[in-house]
Amino acid sequence: MREFWMRLMSVVVIVGLILGYNSVLEARAKDEEIAKLKAKIENTENLEGQDSKNGSYKDGTYTGEADGFGGTVKVEVIVKKQKIKEVNIVSADGEDGSYLTMAKDIIPKILDAQSAEVDTISGATFSSTGIKNATKQALEKAVK
Repeated sequence: MREFWMRLMSVVVIVGLILGYNSVLEARAKDEEIAKLKAKIENTENLEGQDSKNGSYKDGTYTGEADGFGGTVKVEVIVKKQKIKEVNIVSADGEDGSYLTMAKDIIPKILDAQSAEVDTISGATFSSTGIKNATKQALEKAVK
């Protein structure tokens, strides 16, 4: 009977070690993905000085695309009387719904600043970065 309990304990320990090792591997994979996404953000933030700050955009409707957390985010920017009047998300098929909902809070910031040079939304950093960078790309087409 004692031998049975020893073997059972050995099996439990081995299973515990395997599960612990798998969780470490998953955490490393997530950390690597986050590092890649942060590198994308840093690369795009280097372009921040390119927006027009005085609101002198050409009237029209412009589109832009950029990578969000779950894929490509496409926006439509409407400029009237040389001001950004609307930023609409045309598609964001790969984005998680809850993150996208939080990330949409960046749109009023863009409208207030009349520029895509605004801070991202905490809790939805990568999704809001997608909206921000897509808007920036659209505004590059609208700069006088």
